[in-house]
Amino acid sequence: MTGSIRTGVLGMLAGAAAGAPLVLSLGHPFSSAALGMAIGIAYAVSTRRTQQSYVDNLMAAGALGVPMWGLISVIALPLFSDQRLEWSAEQMRAHFPALVGWVLYGALLGLFTQALSDLAKHVFGPEAVSVAPVPQQRKRIVILGGGFAGMKTAECLEQEVHTNSTAMITMISETNALLFTPMLAEVAGSTLEPSHISTPLRSSLRRTEFIRGRVNAIDLESRKVVLASDSPTGQLVVPYDHLVLALGSVSNYPGMANIEKLAFNFKSLLDAIRIRNHVIEMFERADREPDPSQRASLLSFVIAGGGFAGVELAGALNDFARGILADYPNLNPNEPNIVLVHSRDRILPELSESLARYAQKKMEARGVKFRLNARLSDVQPGVVVVSDGEIRAQTLVWTAGTAPNPLLKSQPFERDKRGAVKVDLTLAVPGHPGVWALGDCAAVNDAKTGKPCPPTAQFAIREAATVARNIAAQLGGWSLKNFHFDSLGALCVVGHQTACAELRVPFARSKSVRFSGLLAWLMWRGIYLSKLPGMERKIRVLMDWMIELFFPRDIVQTIDLQQEKP
Repeated sequence: MTGSIRTGVLGMLAGAAAGAPLVLSLGHPFSSAALGMAIGIAYAVSTRRTQQSYVDNLMAAGALGVPMWGLISVIALPLFSDQRLEWSAEQMRAHFPALVGWVLYGALLGLFTQALSDLAKHVFGPEAVSVAPVPQQRKRIVILGGGFAGMKTAECLEQEVHTNSTAMITMISETNALLFTPMLAEVAGSTLEPSHISTPLRSSLRRTEFIRGRVNAIDLESRKVVLASDSPTGQLVVPYDHLVLALGSVSNYPGMANIEKLAFNFKSLLDAIRIRNHVIEMFERADREPDPSQRASLLSFVIAGGGFAGVELAGALNDFARGILADYPNLNPNEPNIVLVHSRDRILPELSESLARYAQKKMEARGVKFRLNARLSDVQPGVVVVSDGEIRAQTLVWTAGTAPNPLLKSQPFERDKRGAVKVDLTLAVPGHPGVWALGDCAAVNDAKTGKPCPPTAQFAIREAATVARNIAAQLGGWSLKNFHFDSLGALCVVGHQTACAELRVPFARSKSVRFSGLLAWLMWRGIYLSKLPGMERKIRVLMDWMIELFFPRDIVQTIDLQQEKP
């Protein structure tokens, strides 16, 4: 017989035995045994953890008499006796002797039950001591990066290990929000508010510990991540059992120092805000500039790179520039000049040639100029030097090349020619147990086709699910899964209410369906709105799009925290 059961039984026996005199003295026909058992149960519950102290038991059991007096003597007994409940001062004074009786009864019952409990120890032996379970060693999973790959890995891990109490998930990111990059061009074009395409990581990840910080180093031998810290105590060290590299990529300027210094990046939310502010600033200066040649330089905007990012930015800036002309009456509608420079013979190499030609034709009809088969060689203040000539422009935006996060260069990982970390078919880094890589910073090959996977968001999200599943499999001792994913297609906005779409159809002979125009534009907005994390963000973006239909673009310059590039 365990101690808790023994205490309860003794309490009921003691209550049944001791309850009779008191209830009979109250002159009520209730069963004395039942009432005593109720008191005994209440006492047993209250004294489970204080069986060695007579004083504590006396006080605890005596205190139980107060609520029992209120429930039984003041409320229950008058009701069952068909008496009217009256709680005036005179009536309560009449119940005072019963209160004293309940308290004394409880105190005596506590002493009596404690004595019976001590006696039972000699009869039944000492109470069994429960042995606490041996704590299992916790496994810490550290995710570096808060982009699509990092956030999706954390979300999938929360689902995969929700029943595993030993698994800890930690995310380290330099920013505290996920940037929805497919809509970044609309921020630069003043269609969307900047905060509406960013989702806070802390509110999206419920079980994941979030640390905002910059990674200084990774110690693979000690299995630790070293973070930069402004604290006087020094650097912050985060140990790990599994490390997920989802560090993404940065802009790459191969040997072009002037371009790196003078060009605008187009990777972050701050980059899009700076570009928007700069475009407005150029219009403000041009509006009061009397020299036509100087105005032409101010209103010329060069975008380097003809991929998705460059084409979407060129279309957004062209719509923005021509949409705000009504606010600048001194400017000619033909003066804004958007130029896209691309090193190949056609833009959008990710799409079919027919869609790429359609996109170029539509953009040219709206005023965008193209310099194909041309490379940027240098840039000076006011002049962009291209392989086939010069462009007088005060603005250059670089979208022509990216490289994996430079932190990976200091690690002994095997990398491809782009600098991405090579992984096996399970997305684990060979030669480094417990280290995984995915997204833009990883060189991933499809397990079914053997072909390299493009560094796009749709692939990063599926890679994240595979990494999370394989980490959970290692923790649980299951077999790992190889990565395979068939692309769903591609969508690209090329200007106002115009887009190109190439969607994969699994059972179609042609394997893909291509279309363009308004339908593709509506599909782009619908698909990406559905993929935007958080219902609040979806509503905010939808409201921004509705406002755009009825009101002109906003030309208020927002606060820029860093000095704008010249």
